[in-house]
Amino acid sequence: MGIYYSVEDLVSAAERENKKISEIVLADQARELEKTEPELYEIMLASFRVMQQSVEDGIDPDMRSVSGLSGGGAYKMKQAVDKGKTLCGKVFGSALVRALAVSESNACMGKIVAAPTAGSCGIIPAALLTIMEDRELPEPDVVMALFTSSAFGMVIANNASIAGAQGGCQAECGAASAMAAAALTELAGGTARMAEHACAIALKNILGLVCDPVAGLVEIPCIKRNAMGVANAFVGAELALAGIQSAIPADEVIIAMKRIGDAMPRSLKETSEGGLAATPTGKRLKKEIFGDT
Repeated sequence: MGIYYSVEDLVSAAERENKKISEIVLADQARELEKTEPELYEIMLASFRVMQQSVEDGIDPDMRSVSGLSGGGAYKMKQAVDKGKTLCGKVFGSALVRALAVSESNACMGKIVAAPTAGSCGIIPAALLTIMEDRELPEPDVVMALFTSSAFGMVIANNASIAGAQGGCQAECGAASAMAAAALTELAGGTARMAEHACAIALKNILGLVCDPVAGLVEIPCIKRNAMGVANAFVGAELALAGIQSAIPADEVIIAMKRIGDAMPRSLKETSEGGLAATPTGKRLKKEIFGDT
């Protein structure tokens, strides 16, 4: 189906059949892959289980990456949430905990779901698991929302990119944030059209974000950008659910992201030749890890 080349086609199909985007996607994929819907659901459920475990693994206070650059941040954030010391409340703080936990688990060679990439792996789990806990949502609804996020991710991948080496971090954390925003909107009872606006708003907010990993490792600033990404996903969903629309349709935002990525210099696309990686501290950290080579 052409729905994975256009958000508008996804939304139109859902509106035409009076179904959620997740239902449209599950049925379509079952036909395309010649599997039953329950079979595909079980496959997605397995990914969901990995997401849950990666959160648990990442909260370990003693976990550290081989480089020594990361680990323990999720635990510190959880301590702040548990003690009521956060500025924006438990839901927001808990989302940050999970985003950091999954990203730190990835940096420490733990098992994660690259959704859509390893560098942006914390955003979707953090968004969905947090809203699931806060609203006591049934697990099947959350697993189905992953089909919605996947469909939006496929549209982005087919029309732009989800790779930092090609489009900068806007293509990784930006795509994940937009995917999460759409899924959050569906989970909160929003319409398919609202999900489109949530996706567009979230992606617009991260246009131009560069990929500049210090020492070439997916740690600095990647882990904290996952925390930013889940915050942005909630912004997109909150605005869309309030009836606020994106003036620029999601499909046009995606094309704009591609053009911005194409215009970015090579130094800002995962090469570690510019941005934060090229700062004095960034260079010092690289030398401490890898020596003079």
